[in-house]
Amino acid sequence: MIRRTEVAIVGAGMAGASLAAEIAGEADVLILEGESQPGYHSTGRSAAFWSETYGGPLVQPLTSASGPFLADPPADFADRPFLSPRGALHIADAGGRPALDALAAEFAGSKVALEPLSRPALASAVPGLRPEWSAGLAERSCADIDVAALHAAYLRRARARGAELVADARVERARREGERWRLETRAGQVEADILVDAAGAWADEVARAAGERPIGIQPYRRTLVQLRIDPPAPDDLPLVIDARRLFYFKPEAGGRLWLSPHDETPCDPGDCAPEEFDVALAIDRLQKVVDWRIERVERSWAGLRSFAPDRAPVYGFGAGGRAGGFFWCAGQGGFGIQTAPAAAKLAAALLLDQAQDPMVARIDPAPYLAERFRT
Repeated sequence: MIRRTEVAIVGAGMAGASLAAEIAGEADVLILEGESQPGYHSTGRSAAFWSETYGGPLVQPLTSASGPFLADPPADFADRPFLSPRGALHIADAGGRPALDALAAEFAGSKVALEPLSRPALASAVPGLRPEWSAGLAERSCADIDVAALHAAYLRRARARGAELVADARVERARREGERWRLETRAGQVEADILVDAAGAWADEVARAAGERPIGIQPYRRTLVQLRIDPPAPDDLPLVIDARRLFYFKPEAGGRLWLSPHDETPCDPGDCAPEEFDVALAIDRLQKVVDWRIERVERSWAGLRSFAPDRAPVYGFGAGGRAGGFFWCAGQGGFGIQTAPAAAKLAAALLLDQAQDPMVARIDPAPYLAERFRT
């Protein structure tokens, strides 16, 4: 039996789920997930924060545009906000001052508010902060984000609008026959007018399988560690980020701490695991920042963040244009969750050849278009 659909989306992580939710109802949609559950490698392993500076000035418009939706979603989408106040502190010692100054300069002309803090204000916000950490910028708009709830809401909306999700359906081969794609997956054959590559770390592999020129999307491993510390992490501790991107940490339930060495280790797509060295590196860096005692490492994990060569997300039709029927929705790095509402609307309009939604009408799509890689 061959399944027939208008749009086959490869990947049911945040990118694929949010795009499916936007276009279902306008088109017949089939979501093909290679794993037994959606969002296993990246979406489900996020550090779960929303920060307008994260990803830099190129990503910030998508993040900022997504904020109101995440803070106050429509009643038919969710019954509670996906964001909860957290706040962030970008901190620096003497060696990190140039990086902190560069961060302030990057966002000086934007609507993102970064407030310089004195050493006493830093010490008050982060009890136990060692004295050499004397400079900081407060990003008060930063919030925690309920990743699982957002992902589930997008999948729920996609299904309600008629989309179908098929798990354990890794795409093994794809070929264009006339105006349709014929896909061979582990769950059977599929025919589709448009093939959407929302495969995250596997995006280039899917492109190769379809005869599309790969963009050069590279997966990177990011490590996270959950620690029990003494004293316990205060509930109101902000997200603390090193200006030089050597670590970040935030509180978790029960006084625990989530910590990352902010690593980006190139790797092959797959079920990545944390390296002992990266866990030890994260702890070593933390101990140079605060005087807290680490009681034990409760768990550690790693997720995949995938970037295009210019580190901007990639949306739009591939080398063959609309007639070729290959659409990119990939390269979203670690910011695909916090930009999901705006990114999905932007991508949906490109795919359906419609006017952009008011949420993103003022955002120039040019830096994100797949056509930038055609030459």
